[in-house]
Amino acid sequence: MGGVPETSSPVSDSDSSASLAARGDEAELRRIAVDLAETAAAHVRARRPEVFGPAGAHDEGAVQVKQHPTDPVTIVDTETEDLIRGLLAEQRPQDPILGEEGGGSIDDTSADVVHWVLDPIDGTVNFLYGIPGYAVSVAAMRGGRPVAGAVVDVARTATYSAGLGLGALRVDADGAVEHLRCSAAKTVELALVATGFAYGKHRRVRQAELIAQVLGQVRDIRRFGSAALDLCNVAAGRVDAYFEHGLNAWDWGAGALIAAEAGARLTLPPATAPGSAGDLVIASAPGIADELAALLAAVGATEPIPDR
Repeated sequence: MGGVPETSSPVSDSDSSASLAARGDEAELRRIAVDLAETAAAHVRARRPEVFGPAGAHDEGAVQVKQHPTDPVTIVDTETEDLIRGLLAEQRPQDPILGEEGGGSIDDTSADVVHWVLDPIDGTVNFLYGIPGYAVSVAAMRGGRPVAGAVVDVARTATYSAGLGLGALRVDADGAVEHLRCSAAKTVELALVATGFAYGKHRRVRQAELIAQVLGQVRDIRRFGSAALDLCNVAAGRVDAYFEHGLNAWDWGAGALIAAEAGARLTLPPATAPGSAGDLVIASAPGIADELAALLAAVGATEPIPDR
């Protein structure tokens, strides 16, 4: 369950003092993550109508493709990551950064090094088409696991955030605060399960085969198009579980912590594992976690699906 809070053992007074200090640090990292994500989301919100006009028109060169022709990146993705990197250079110049567009690494998993893991627009296809399901995700990782993070649902102007041991919140544009708690689901048969599909043909065909086997054994399947928001939906109890192959650390970094702090159980690859390896990510309400894991194992979904 790398990257999610674990049950702690009894601590001494000195350990307790260190824990309190760490929580203060994580509260500050959470504050920074929220500020960065909200500033970036405001940029994304303002730029979309400027770049993408009526009927899907857009500036020449505003959209490029990555490894797969179905995997777009827009000028707003790169602008937004540059914006976050610039703000971090001012506020946390010593901290390394891993971003979806600008690269970097988190190979140094020392407990005293904070890495910032950025996804400037998670759900770029939704953003491209004007579907309200895309987010900015900012996570602070220490020792290879997230300790603070924020995900902003750009279209809905809602901020999800968490700090390790500090709980998870959603704050709406009007200031309304929701303390997040995942659902009380008790059986997979009645579970609403979110998932996602890859850009590469080989992996998405295999994912479709797995969904066909899972669909008859759950309440229903949802596909929203943003891993970060899927994990936040688990945290908020809007879905009972989520699973997907082939995510990168920037896809799950903040959302996984938010889900875990809301009580979800998670299975995550190492933060250093590339999405191309095709490892499985699972987040689920605790009441169905074991049953869901057994179902996914039975249909072969726990095996990685490498990209080709």
